[in-house]
Amino acid sequence: MALLGEIILKGIKIKKTPSKKTPLQQQLKELKKLMNKAKESRFGKYYRFEQILKHRRVFQKPRNTKEFYLAFKNEVPCFDYNKMYADWWSLTHDDQRDITWPGKVKYYALSSGTSGAPSKYIPVTKDQLKAIKKTGVKQILDLKNFDFKASDFEKSILMLGGSTQLVKSKKHLEGDLSGITTSNLPFWMKSHYKPGNKIAKEQDWSVKLDRIVKEAHKWDIGYIAGVPAWIQIMMEKIIAHYELKNIHDIWPNLAGFCHGGVAFEPYKKSFEKLLGKPIKYIETYLASEGFFAYQENQNSDSMKLVLNGGVFYEFVPFNSQNFDEDGNLKENAQTYIIDEVKENIDYAMLISTCAGAWRYLLGDTIKFTHAKKCEIKITGRTKHFLSLCGEHLSVENMNTAINIVVAEMNVCVKEFTVLGVSQDSLFAHEWYIGSNDKIDKKIFAKKLDAALKTLNDDYKTERLHAIKKISVEVLPEAIFYAWLASKGKMGGQIKFPRVLKNGQVQDWKQFIGLVNV
Repeated sequence: MALLGEIILKGIKIKKTPSKKTPLQQQLKELKKLMNKAKESRFGKYYRFEQILKHRRVFQKPRNTKEFYLAFKNEVPCFDYNKMYADWWSLTHDDQRDITWPGKVKYYALSSGTSGAPSKYIPVTKDQLKAIKKTGVKQILDLKNFDFKASDFEKSILMLGGSTQLVKSKKHLEGDLSGITTSNLPFWMKSHYKPGNKIAKEQDWSVKLDRIVKEAHKWDIGYIAGVPAWIQIMMEKIIAHYELKNIHDIWPNLAGFCHGGVAFEPYKKSFEKLLGKPIKYIETYLASEGFFAYQENQNSDSMKLVLNGGVFYEFVPFNSQNFDEDGNLKENAQTYIIDEVKENIDYAMLISTCAGAWRYLLGDTIKFTHAKKCEIKITGRTKHFLSLCGEHLSVENMNTAINIVVAEMNVCVKEFTVLGVSQDSLFAHEWYIGSNDKIDKKIFAKKLDAALKTLNDDYKTERLHAIKKISVEVLPEAIFYAWLASKGKMGGQIKFPRVLKNGQVQDWKQFIGLVNV
């Protein structure tokens, strides 16, 4: 294990030279590179990339930089996943060449869909994999800011992600992004990576966790990486199996946890009960569409946006001017680039990438905590998702599931909402159904659970371990409207929120407790 430690130690001792380019210059350079690479693609020809590049020189004069972006913005429309797939990615998914990026796409990352299908198909190109590796190296170099000991870098890294056993479809491979990236690890890391190739290929999460538990006593783990809910479940299983007090009884050198995918704060208290001593936490922002940001300093609770990692960003204020009530981007929405953003405003991100995404609505909302340093926090989703532990339930999933159950039970449901709550060290979903019909809530809950498992792959997975309970309460429809009235929100354009969060949860429970149901 000393070899890995030496590589990392030598790397982090290298003093990074700050870029002399401003954030704007870095981003415009990325856009120029992306357009140059894609100008001969079908997308690039259709939207006249070569003409834009010929007539808009990025670094000719400072005053022309914004003109170059405006030319790109005026020529290329915004895309959400459905439009991008229907117009362009369906062709690449059919193994056609040179559609939105040069060459054929070898990999597709499966991501939960919001249009009724279990998954979206996100192209992952060779250039994107190189960009992800490049950003990963930058993150390693910045570990010097986390005050790790030299010996910490001589231990194994446990990455708990999707199966590396990718599914062949036509002439490409499909699977979780974590499975794709793990199957493309640098050669010098493969021998230090756990749980190893055999276990990593396992597609059944229950079997994979059981095999990790059985092998855990053989490993000297220094770092763990993954979604908090799964890491916590894994550690609980290991502690129970070996009858330990905490995870450090078996992995005494565990020093860091690299997490992402969902907010860590809800997990932190129960997570730290599983530890024997403090560890360091490093947040990352790695999605199917790219590696966008990571925490570069242990004294910051924000992440640094990666400006030269194969992604050009645009930022759309997440407000009623730019988005409708369902979270859909409106035509002619106002967009900003990196030098125009302000702090503590929710923005949705549009991305153009080396995977052939162009002005693509990512679906996340972020805010800048430090605009000059380009530091951000993830604040939510443009759609009303419920995602306590990675289940990623969309409103469309919820609506479709409710309609399925209503049809099966021959009842009428006009309103509903769902709360995500803690259940011991795990989670639960509490559904409130608005109906004046007589409904057996246990049968309704069972059918609703089954429908959601069919509609959403991530929900089906999380129900095996992380989501402990699904409950349903049936209330008269009038209670929903009375609650809206108590907030001064009545009218034809007002809709009852399908997901109640934060202060709304306690307010709703107090309200229905006071009403004579």
